[in-house]
Amino acid sequence: MIKEILARIKQGNKTSHFPFRNIKLSGRYRGFPETNFSKLSDEEKKQLSEICPCDCFSKNGSQMSMDLGNCTFCGLCSAKMPEAVKFSKTWSMAVSSREDLIVKDGFKKKNVVAKPEIKKIFGRSLKLRQVSAGGCNACEADCNVLGTPVFDMARFGIQFVASPRHADGILITGPVTRNMYAALQKTYDAVPAPKLVIVVGSCAIGGGIYRGMPMMAGLPPNIKPDLFIPGCPPNPMTILDGILRLIGRK
Repeated sequence: MIKEILARIKQGNKTSHFPFRNIKLSGRYRGFPETNFSKLSDEEKKQLSEICPCDCFSKNGSQMSMDLGNCTFCGLCSAKMPEAVKFSKTWSMAVSSREDLIVKDGFKKKNVVAKPEIKKIFGRSLKLRQVSAGGCNACEADCNVLGTPVFDMARFGIQFVASPRHADGILITGPVTRNMYAALQKTYDAVPAPKLVIVVGSCAIGGGIYRGMPMMAGLPPNIKPDLFIPGCPPNPMTILDGILRLIGRK
């Protein structure tokens, strides 16, 4: 027992500080993109669109935009045209609306603004039922990591629960396949009102690499997300930061 106690003392406190500071990210980490499409010719814009495997780039007249909700952060665009797209180290990327994930030149990242009613009801205690709606388990794994000592989301009163009857909302990962459509709908219906909906990862938001495939069903029309967390998969800190902003803890 003495050896275990000494080992814990030597290891020290592994839990991240809050408010978050000095977050260490991998050198390969790709965060919120900085774009500069204005200097590209029409031909270069066409090439940029063809590079992306997820159709993230679209052109409306002379203006070009990037759909961060469908982006897998593969980096092909920045590798080919670094003057047009550059991924920063900004890991706080969650937004309140789908439109806020459409990045254009001069676009300023929008932070989640907690609604007073959400903060009042869920600010100190939030129970979530996680639904893997056909995902590859990458987003699911990064959600599970939130329960470890480093992130320790339980210190904020946030927990994943086994039953939707015990939940305040659902956290959806994966592209929502046809086989999972009914299960997702039943899970949502089983959560008592008022309830929250959080979508995590490019698959859940825009389909990701599965976009347009015949097995895709997408979110049921009555399930309206309150929080969108982009990434493939999002960094655990991105997920935790987004949830905390949603419930007014940041």
